[in-house]
Amino acid sequence: MMHGVLPDSALRAMIARGEIAAARPVTPEQIQPASLDLRLGEVAYRIRASFLAGRGQRVETKLSDFEMHRMRLSEGAVLEKGCVYLVPLMERLALPAGLTAVSNAKSSTGRLDLLTRVITDDGTEFDRIPEGYTGPLYAEICPRSFSVLVRPGMRLNQIRFRAGQAALSDPELKALHAAEPLVSGIGHGGAVIDHGLGFSVDLRPAEGDLVGYRAKPHAGVVDLDRIAHYPASDFWEEVRTREGRIILDPGAFYILVSREAVVIPPDFAAEMAPYLAMVGEFRVHYAGFFDPGFGHGAAGGEGSRGVLEVRCHEAPFVLEHGQVVGRLVYERMAGRPERLYGAGIASNYQGQGLKLAKHFRAG
Repeated sequence: MMHGVLPDSALRAMIARGEIAAARPVTPEQIQPASLDLRLGEVAYRIRASFLAGRGQRVETKLSDFEMHRMRLSEGAVLEKGCVYLVPLMERLALPAGLTAVSNAKSSTGRLDLLTRVITDDGTEFDRIPEGYTGPLYAEICPRSFSVLVRPGMRLNQIRFRAGQAALSDPELKALHAAEPLVSGIGHGGAVIDHGLGFSVDLRPAEGDLVGYRAKPHAGVVDLDRIAHYPASDFWEEVRTREGRIILDPGAFYILVSREAVVIPPDFAAEMAPYLAMVGEFRVHYAGFFDPGFGHGAAGGEGSRGVLEVRCHEAPFVLEHGQVVGRLVYERMAGRPERLYGAGIASNYQGQGLKLAKHFRAG
């Protein structure tokens, strides 16, 4: 097997070999170009606090210590804002030697400010699954801005599988950028490549003064099955500026957009990583996977901009136009996917600019 992130064809082979198994058969819709969507199971457990199983221990054992309440999801159940839940996932793994996995929130999950992470038996890290792991998967879910209505089979998390070393070094990334420009819309400064490709915030839009959205603190419930259903104004406040700066409020959640339009070539994938904590009292949020083909051929070949999910921490913080807030770590694929992002699959965010989650409509 070649080193790199496994493409869709390799995921289907893993399913056929039983290395990915599920309580219900995996559906074609779950298989993305470089990842597999994970499905919620039948039960959600309200727990007192987030936890990791720890070395040599099982999640099920820890759950008995922290469980407060359990509820069936079959008729739909509300996960309340500010509470922590654990949901067994339908999928389970039997990873062979040499293959590791990493999980992340799906794009729409992050844009709803849903903190959701995968944990495993014997686990000492969130979202990281070592080679040789055999056992169940669990999603820890903490709604931060909005309560959400969930049902079995909903897909909030995704998982990628890697064989060996996949990440490009900075010299390799510079060579790739020279051969096929990975960003545009950055003026004369050029790409910032330092432990990945730097991502900055756009606070001087080409038209108008709308630069982002801020989650309203007392909004209603979001049913995750309802697409383009909720008036955006019921859940979000518009953030506008003509000064090229905004002040982030502690505890508030913002949807902003990158200044850069990004391209992920078909033989590569990428993951958004938070920037150094020293740059300010905020972090770029949860959703992090960029599939092969993202921005490739979009908008006349000039890429797609990345949506930034930003939460401010303890102190108000001035965010300036062009400030670097994150980085994209590019990874080589172990093989080219049979289908690319935005080509022949339902890709909600190809060619995107500033855009809320798919559940909201203008109004």
